[in-house]
Parts: sequence; C-alpha cells; structure tokens
Amino acid sequence: MKKDFIYLDNNATTPLDPKVLDAMMPYLTDMYGNAASSHRMGRMLNNTVNIARGQVADMIDVNEEDIYFTAGATEAINIALQGIPARNGLPKHIITVTTEHPAVLDTCRYLETIGVEVTYLPVDMAGMVDMQAYRDAFKENTVLVCIMMANNETGVILPVDVYADIAHENGALFMTDATQAVGKFIFDASNIDLMAFSAHKFYGPKAIGGLYVSPHVKLKPLVYGGGHERGLRSGTLATANIVGMGAAAVLVSELVKEDILRMKNYRDKLEDLLLIKDYSITNTSSTPRVCNTSSMRFEGIDNEALLLGLNDVCVSNGSACHSLVMEPSHVLLAMGLSKEHANQSIRFSVGRFTTEQDIFQTADAVHKVVERLRAMAN
Repeated sequence: MKKDFIYLDNNATTPLDPKVLDAMMPYLTDMYGNAASSHRMGRMLNNTVNIARGQVADMIDVNEEDIYFTAGATEAINIALQGIPARNGLPKHIITVTTEHPAVLDTCRYLETIGVEVTYLPVDMAGMVDMQAYRDAFKENTVLVCIMMANNETGVILPVDVYADIAHENGALFMTDATQAVGKFIFDASNIDLMAFSAHKFYGPKAIGGLYVSPHVKLKPLVYGGGHERGLRSGTLATANIVGMGAAAVLVSELVKEDILRMKNYRDKLEDLLLIKDYSITNTSSTPRVCNTSSMRFEGIDNEALLLGLNDVCVSNGSACHSLVMEPSHVLLAMGLSKEHANQSIRFSVGRFTTEQDIFQTADAVHKVVERLRAMAN
C-alpha cells in the first residue's frame, strides 16, 4: 500500500511490525479459544500465553512469573498506584514529579480525594528533579515513589536507578513508567519494584500492556472476578494481543542496538536540518534523551497552525492523551517555558520504520510552512 503521509509521531504509537502481525494471525483466526479453559485448545493457549510472558520478561531481564498482562500502561499504572497498601496503619504518602504522564498525575489526584497525600516534585529547565528536594520529600509514611524513566514529550531520561536507591534507603518502594524507554535505550530493571509499559510503543498491538511486580511487593487488585493473572487482574486474556506483545518483545531484544543507532541518526539529522534557520530551538538539547525524540519550538509560530500546515506529516504538540485539549504542554510549563513558548513547540518522534527520505521531506515541509506563516503574520 502506498504511504501518503510521513509518520513522525512514534511516541504516541508505533506501527505494528509485520512480523508481529504474522505471529498474531493464528490467534485471530483458528486459535480463538479462551486461555483459561481446561479443554485442549485452552491448555494450548495457556502455554502460548506463558511463552509470551517469558518473552516480555526476557526483554527487560526479569523473571517470567513477575510479569502481569494488562490492557496497557495506563491500567498497569493504576493497578500499581492504587494497589499499594498503607504501612504501619498511617495514611499513605506518595512522591511523584510534575512532568509525569497524565496516567500517573490523574491517578494521584484521585488518590488525594480518598486521603492519600501526594508530593509533586518540580523540575528544572532540563526536566530534572533536584536531588536534595527529592531526599527532603520523604516522610515516615512514604510508601511509594513514582518517577518515569523517560519523558513522553521531551524524551528526557531520568536517573531512576539513583531515585530508586534513595527510595529504598527511606523504606519506600520505587515505581517507574517505562512506556517511552522500552526499545529506545538499554536499562537495568534490577533496582525497580514496579514497572509499567505498553506494547504499542514498541511495534506491538494496542490494548495490551504489562506490569512488572518485584516478588517482594504485594498489590491489592483493582478488578475482581475470575482470578486471572494470579488474582491481580481478572478478565479474559487477549491471547492474540499477548502473542503480539511477546513477538514485539523478541524483536526489541534482537534489534534494540540497531534501532537506537538508526533512530538517533535520523533524530539528529532532522534537528540539524531544522536548526539551520534562526527560528528553531531545541527545548532539551543539553539533557540526556531517548534516541528518537526531539521537542522543538518555532519562534513566533503557533504549533496548532504549524500542525495544520503539515498536512502530510504526522507530528505532535504534546501527549497524545491530551492532544484534543487546546492547552499548552504541562511538561514544558513545568520546565519553566512560558505559555507562549510551550504553544510554539512541536514533538518529533522517529521510529523503526522512519526513512532518510522522511527526514528530508519533513524538514522541507516545516521550512515551507513556517515561512508561509511568517509571511502571513507580516
């Protein structure tokens, strides 16, 4: 099929890898049974699910039995944040960061309505948390810290291993949203207690995600009824999607180094082509970032007008979860950008299937739209 647009919005979702679709097809057609059934097909599907569970576990180098399938990272985050019991009978206290994904922030705001105390740590202009402020945030009743591994809007990589050490020193669990990290850099999950991720961010299907739960962590389930996923997440398993997630995880394990080099090359090339004009600024150029993400602002150009002008180029002005809300990015505002500068910012996120031609055509299209918008404004 002829591609009639350029897709540089891979942080919102990635295309399904053809090899993943091939792996899924038998479970969308002939192998349609319920993996919880006791008959022969059910037993076969249960075994298939466990193979996929092992593939996902291998991708992040954890034990198979510590992986739980969910409908996506948002559900995984909710299970983790809402499932931590109080300690010593005290009201729960959670520490998080103002630049987290809405799945974390909105859940924390809900928890506040039922008596949980939440500390929202600010970030500096680089998107980083002050370590002393982080240390000072702990209290006697702090049960959990939740800090994302890589930011979905800016690509900024946060030092979660250091944050985890400090959390453990203070007797708290450490949780991370690794949705934008999987497949974009190689990380060590050994010091993390809870980790959420989603298959459609690494070339797998939508509506399937995972939650890693360290063996020493006990969570209360949100959903009851059937005892699926060892009682943590009841509901009939989406076998085809689980197989797809497993296949996507295998490809990540095989291709991660190659993908990282290619995506960084294309990301840097795009920035070079756009920064030759004096109207372009990279919001996080001096901060460690994932290989594929560039947050750039275009002086004097409203990002909504730029997006409309880039009719054949798929890019974003922020998180896809809030893309229909005409408000400036909460991440960029938290980093100290003015509303005006936040409203001039665009996120480019390349992926496994981005081509060099995509990069050159995107840069050319951006230059033409910006010049036209500037001419209209004069």
